[in-house]
Amino acid sequence: MINRQNSRYAVENSRNWRERFAEGQVIPALPLALDDGGKYSECHERALVRYYRDAGAGGLAVGVHSTQFEIHDKGVGLYQPVLELAAAVAEEKGDRAMVLIAGVIGGTGEACREAALAKDLGYDAVLAGLTAFPDAPEAELLEHLREVASILPVIGFYLQDPVGGRFLSRDFWRVFAEIPGVAGVKIAPFNRYRTLDVIKGIEASGRTDIVLYTGNDDNIIPDLVTPINGEGKEARFIRGGLLGQWGVWTSRACTLLERIKQERESGAISLELLGQHVGLTECNAAIFDAVNAFAGVLPGIHYVLHKQGLMPGIRCLDPSLRLSPGQREAIDVAAGRYAFLCDDEFVEPRLADWLAD
Repeated sequence: MINRQNSRYAVENSRNWRERFAEGQVIPALPLALDDGGKYSECHERALVRYYRDAGAGGLAVGVHSTQFEIHDKGVGLYQPVLELAAAVAEEKGDRAMVLIAGVIGGTGEACREAALAKDLGYDAVLAGLTAFPDAPEAELLEHLREVASILPVIGFYLQDPVGGRFLSRDFWRVFAEIPGVAGVKIAPFNRYRTLDVIKGIEASGRTDIVLYTGNDDNIIPDLVTPINGEGKEARFIRGGLLGQWGVWTSRACTLLERIKQERESGAISLELLGQHVGLTECNAAIFDAVNAFAGVLPGIHYVLHKQGLMPGIRCLDPSLRLSPGQREAIDVAAGRYAFLCDDEFVEPRLADWLAD
């Protein structure tokens, strides 16, 4: 096991990762690089992490949905290797600026073991999935999260129903926010009412240090430019994005977030910026295969990265996961229509270096 707790970065980490996280960052969800035969490609995984780092991403989420939940299975055996690789590459230039977040899933025992591993590897926080508790009462979920948060800071995760999420009440989020180890929430129900439940639940807790990130890939720009506080208070916002969509075209995502921050600071959100919402959402609909209830979301992400040379293929650990009929064409059409979102010109001259050992 690689233990990074004695690194120079780890010593500084406890003082500054929360500050960087609170500033609002582009945090891509790391895909899993497999060749056409289903073999893990360390070379391409390293290239992906280097791409995100050099594009300006302020963080990376590893072992989450985009990395494929199957990597958590002991029989697959990829959870620790992928976390180790991502941490090593993030630090290879000697001055890590990326917040590292590990996805943890399963029952309390498994999630705590994964959190302990992530801590040993120098990760800053965990993104706590609740797919192992589809019918459990909310009190049981909260106790589970307290146990995980006692090991490493927790980022809550409100996941959309089609990929394993469940309804969580406004009161759940209020009580969740009272857990001392909670650092933030990824709001990703793809539902405006449920998004509001998270915001208002945390507001009711009285805590102002919990950082909100959007995971609503269908509503990225509106989430980031809309004040979420009540009248008369200093404006507060969802600070950044922890997104599968930002696992592609990441350099343009970083430019977009910087512009959003500038316009938020000025107090004037431009119509031009708001107009980009339609293009970004249309591209996301094609990549995530929204028309087919997100059946092709992982192959869609892989397809975009494969076309750029960052992935060896579009294969998933579950070989039945494939592009839906017409999805390839829909992605190509959307990318052509909204070329300002694509970053091929950033990737092409750097690709050989990223792929080098």
